[in-house]
Amino acid sequence: MPAEPKTRPTDVPVPDFIAAVEDPRRRADAEVVSALLAEVSGEPAVMWGPSIVGYGSYRGPTGDWPLVGFSPRKAQLVLYIMPGFADQAEMLSRLGKHSIGKSCLYIKRLDDVDLGVLREMAARSVAWMREKYPPSGLA
Repeated sequence: MPAEPKTRPTDVPVPDFIAAVEDPRRRADAEVVSALLAEVSGEPAVMWGPSIVGYGSYRGPTGDWPLVGFSPRKAQLVLYIMPGFADQAEMLSRLGKHSIGKSCLYIKRLDDVDLGVLREMAARSVAWMREKYPPSGLA
């Protein structure tokens, strides 16, 4: 059995974390994304570890994780969207300026993307995760 992940829910208030983001633009983008993910997930924001804001949770093969989340990193905003982007080429083509990893969407500035497309991607991700994994009861 794999070890439980080190990234776990914490008691740090999400508004305090976002308020501490140094770059004013990144902080404003984080506030917008936080509201968007809370809306599409219907879940409260919870800090997962020191730098990930997560919404809802699921128990996967490696432990408990947020259904969807983001992190306002120094270089860019990172959104954690499952199940990845293999079937999302059409939406990605409409999103705007971004880059991707396996299940990470990297955005330098929220002004560079279409928020409607981002909302659609997040909503599809949450729906897919809820269908694939039952709620874990954390967060």
